[in-house]
Amino acid sequence: MAETWLSQEAFDRLKSELDTLKTEGREHISGEIETARAHGDLRENAEYHSAKDEQGKMEARIRQLEELLRDARIGEPESTDQAGPGLVVVLDIDGDEETYLLGSREDSHDELDILSAEGPMGTAVLGAKAGETVRFTTPAGAELEVTVKEIRTP
Repeated sequence: MAETWLSQEAFDRLKSELDTLKTEGREHISGEIETARAHGDLRENAEYHSAKDEQGKMEARIRQLEELLRDARIGEPESTDQAGPGLVVVLDIDGDEETYLLGSREDSHDELDILSAEGPMGTAVLGAKAGETVRFTTPAGAELEVTVKEIRTP
């Protein structure tokens, strides 16, 4: 996974979620599985299969959080020469000015929408300098151009 910039607040929130899933979450789902198992034949036990499915989703989220937090950079980037994760980018999109925090969807922000650095527009904007126009293809197949008007720290 690529380096991800997270605010200290987002890092703390995700770390807390991970700790809760690894302790209380695992204990809770283990109890649900045991209760469902006590109901008899596991081949036709919807409660058991549902609890096992929930356990799989929880374990996947734990792995996702562990990887994200292991590779995360906390704080704010120092250079605003090029658009990069953790920076605010002001974009001209078809004559409309849009402002985004370029980074991870996990890093929620009260005042700014997040532009995923892994999505088509975010990937196109990464590395661009103020004044540059970049092109990308949307998931629907349309070709779009955006101009980076400004790059700054949050």
